[in-house]
Amino acid sequence: MLKTGLCIVLFALAAGCAPKQKPLTDYVNPLLGTATLWDSVDLGFKPTKRTWGAEVFPGSSLPNAMVQVSPVTKFHSGAGYQYEDSVIYGFTHTNKGHWNLCHIPLLPVTGTPLPGDYCSPYSHARESAAPGYYRVFLDRYGVDAELTSTLRCAFHKYTYPAGAQAALLADLQRSNEHVRAWDIRKEGDNAFAGWQQTGEKMYFYAVADRPVTGIEPVAEGDREIRIVRFGDGDGPVELRIGFSFVSEENARKNLEAEMLGRSFADVRSEATAVWNDLLGRIRVEGGTEREKGLFYSCLYRSFLWPALRSDVNGEFTDADGEVVNTGFRYYTGPSYWDDYRNKLILLGLLAPDVAADVISSDTDRGEKRGGFMPTFFHGDHASAFVAGVYLRGIRGFDVRRAYELVLRNATVQGPIRPWLDEYVARGYIPEMDVENPVTQTVCKAAVTKTLEYAYDDYAVALLADVLGDGANRDMLMKRTSNYKNLFDPSTGLMRGRLDDGSWITPFDDQYPYYEYMYREANAWQQAFFAPHDTEGLIGLYPSREAFGAQLDKLFSIPWKGYEVDNLSGFIGQYCLGNQPDHSFPYLYYFIGRQERSQELLDHILDRFYGMGPEGLALSGMDDAGEMSSWYVFNAIGLYTYSPADPEYIVTVPLFDKVAVSLGDGSHWSIRREGTGRRITGITCGGNPVGGWFVSHDALGKGELVIATSDK
Repeated sequence: MLKTGLCIVLFALAAGCAPKQKPLTDYVNPLLGTATLWDSVDLGFKPTKRTWGAEVFPGSSLPNAMVQVSPVTKFHSGAGYQYEDSVIYGFTHTNKGHWNLCHIPLLPVTGTPLPGDYCSPYSHARESAAPGYYRVFLDRYGVDAELTSTLRCAFHKYTYPAGAQAALLADLQRSNEHVRAWDIRKEGDNAFAGWQQTGEKMYFYAVADRPVTGIEPVAEGDREIRIVRFGDGDGPVELRIGFSFVSEENARKNLEAEMLGRSFADVRSEATAVWNDLLGRIRVEGGTEREKGLFYSCLYRSFLWPALRSDVNGEFTDADGEVVNTGFRYYTGPSYWDDYRNKLILLGLLAPDVAADVISSDTDRGEKRGGFMPTFFHGDHASAFVAGVYLRGIRGFDVRRAYELVLRNATVQGPIRPWLDEYVARGYIPEMDVENPVTQTVCKAAVTKTLEYAYDDYAVALLADVLGDGANRDMLMKRTSNYKNLFDPSTGLMRGRLDDGSWITPFDDQYPYYEYMYREANAWQQAFFAPHDTEGLIGLYPSREAFGAQLDKLFSIPWKGYEVDNLSGFIGQYCLGNQPDHSFPYLYYFIGRQERSQELLDHILDRFYGMGPEGLALSGMDDAGEMSSWYVFNAIGLYTYSPADPEYIVTVPLFDKVAVSLGDGSHWSIRREGTGRRITGITCGGNPVGGWFVSHDALGKGELVIATSDK
């Protein structure tokens, strides 16, 4: 009995001394991705101007929220914030990182600032950020500004210098978009309201914890600005603001439902809890502190877009400009060309309800825009998203309505697939005959479109198959090999053809284009895109050895130093800083050289994330979470090589153990055996896995074990 009691006491003491695991939000650095690369070794070229960074924002947001409240250091830049800048112009309330949004800039000031002072210097030494929180000291006005947020509201807390006259500049003529009109006015004793019209019309309703004594016009050049003046009071000024894309009344209702009557500490604490819950859906053991920091920062960054657009009462403004309530949460469209490859599947895994509502939102838009499923920027990749999540068991949306739209995209020439008739008739899209094309030449991007349409046809065919539409499945499957029609055996690359079928000449395989033959790529960065038919791609070469030799060239031929926006971070011709070739490192798997793939993956994970002197840069644009999601998947040992297929290629995880809690309540367990980087065996639920792919369903039935060796 004495021994037992002693053991209990010793155990309790040991438990009390055990280090407490820190919250996962402590690993997240929202400033990751805000810095710019200037080093030619990092970039792959000698820069003559600021290169595009990850273009992300450091401010406060909840997952897929309507509101992202963040500082602006430069309007009309990617996300409005660049780490190397030294001045803040205001705090805006929407963000994505694509040169748009940044609605409703507000800046706390004292007294009546002079024109030219409608901004403030700041120092990173007095700046901090965490999920759902941002803080900075504004040197010019001596204001300590703190920000937090809910789904549809922002909380501003401003500590002014003692005795200073507290005021707020509302610079509603500015955003990252063209501002067409705006309004702001006093509402009652301590409130003000208004709106800003850009591409969307965003309304706001703000309540301060002290009187609003007036709203006055001030000017800076040809810009008319409003200054909101606050009465005297004790302590910081606390400003709670509700937003809506429907009406000021809905903005007020959103504010009443989510923030009125709550303290700053309560709102921030809730934001932290929401993020810890989401981040906790993937828990890792092992790895270095740097790897964990990068991992959870990337996981965080993967869940900021698409953004909510419906209000607490369910209302939203639809594609026809009508206010409707259809029973689902309305979201912005995804950045399909960027993140269909991985991020949208990650969204479906961890937040299937959001993914379902995103599809419902795009279905609603598509039915009101001519019957085509919307796209983003280039290609037609909603098909991969819809197929990928549906085949993984995600429901909650009308799949037949979505299918009809993506099928129409694939069978009717229109705004989503221009030149579809040529693609169907010839089996490829002919490029325009242009003399002396340059990077900025605007044409069809015909090679990229042909390769991507072939993959999109495959995705729609998968849906057709599961929905019992055999005729369209067969028709589409025949088109999935159209990529072969642009393979040039003399170069071993995908090459543009003219209308008469002849190859485009002259042909420089290393010169990058934006829309001539290739979309933001050169021939090497498009040569191997056939994730639905990699064996068919390999079969175009004389032998598997010849294919491997061509791959070796991809990763070894030096980049010639072209300075092109969106292309940076090279391994040979491979460009990690842009999306088109992100599936290419895995190709060695298919020719018996998995360890070479892993060597590349390890190098990318270590080299191209957390770059630069501050460790805050990525090798290229994050593109609404695509770059971040690439890290997340590979760090846990899986990748969506063909996102439309409900399976994953297995890689060596960075971590010893990974526990994934999916949004549907199921769980995955992944364990690495050994410390090597060569995979010697894969089992799932104790059963050997043939090949390199594991199915989505199998992962839910038992632990995935990846055995490795150094030999």
